[in-house]
Amino acid sequence: MIYSLRHLTTYRYARTVRFARCNLRLRPRDGEGQRVLESALHVTPEPTRRLERRDFFGLDTLTLTLDEPHREFAVEAVSRVAVERAAPPPPESGLAWERVREAALTLPSLGSDAPAHFQFPSQRVPLIAEVTDYARKSFSPGRSALSGAVELMHRIRDDFRFDAKATTVSTPLAEAFTLRAGVCQDFAHVMIAGLRGLGLPAAYVSGYLRTRPPPGRPRLRGADASHAWVALWCGPDAGEGGWIGLDPTNACIVRDDHIVVARARDYADVAPVDGIVASAGAQKLTVEVDVIPEDEAA
Repeated sequence: MIYSLRHLTTYRYARTVRFARCNLRLRPRDGEGQRVLESALHVTPEPTRRLERRDFFGLDTLTLTLDEPHREFAVEAVSRVAVERAAPPPPESGLAWERVREAALTLPSLGSDAPAHFQFPSQRVPLIAEVTDYARKSFSPGRSALSGAVELMHRIRDDFRFDAKATTVSTPLAEAFTLRAGVCQDFAHVMIAGLRGLGLPAAYVSGYLRTRPPPGRPRLRGADASHAWVALWCGPDAGEGGWIGLDPTNACIVRDDHIVVARARDYADVAPVDGIVASAGAQKLTVEVDVIPEDEAA
């Protein structure tokens, strides 16, 4: 499947901004069943300085400095991405979760995809006893890591309410867990915390999810959204490098409907846009996302 992606982020400021610096992480990731065919970034106003780099986790980051006074800042990322992933293994197959935990600690690698980087607390995913106990119910002794994680994924989907007003981008994991409500970011953080609490390597994945308009209705421009899910390391012989994607918001194993932008420890590593502005007053943020299969009529 080939997708055309468009992600437009616009900030409007109540007062003039005279200086801003921001980091953009909007280019989809190559590898593990997907390939970036084209990618471009359009920024208004034109920045005075650009610095491109690739971070430790392989995420392309563009840092912009804007010295020109402005009341609006817009970033439009457009890409074409080919996605074709192999079918995942049966959930009951693979190593027992206890063996996966041990293998992750003994694997002689510290590369960016090494499971050891994803077994411990991170900035947005602390280890919380209650969350670990919640996850433990899905991992009986000797059960395969993937089977337990699939059950946990379904439990989160059943027990948590999707509510965009219940949390914000900065809501702590413990609060979202207590509320049993939130958005895909919260569901992913809760699942990661539960898996890591058991010693299993789990990563945060950001990207996009293909959506389908209702039958007979046209696709609405800008109506899609960015998405987040989880990648579990199931052992060195499981799939692409051992990583298998699990989407707790939709209770599904990741296939060709998901497009990966970044994989790292938590949302703090992969925020699409962050930075600072020198100004006073309020700001308004709007985001438009389009995820369009090329075999679908425009």
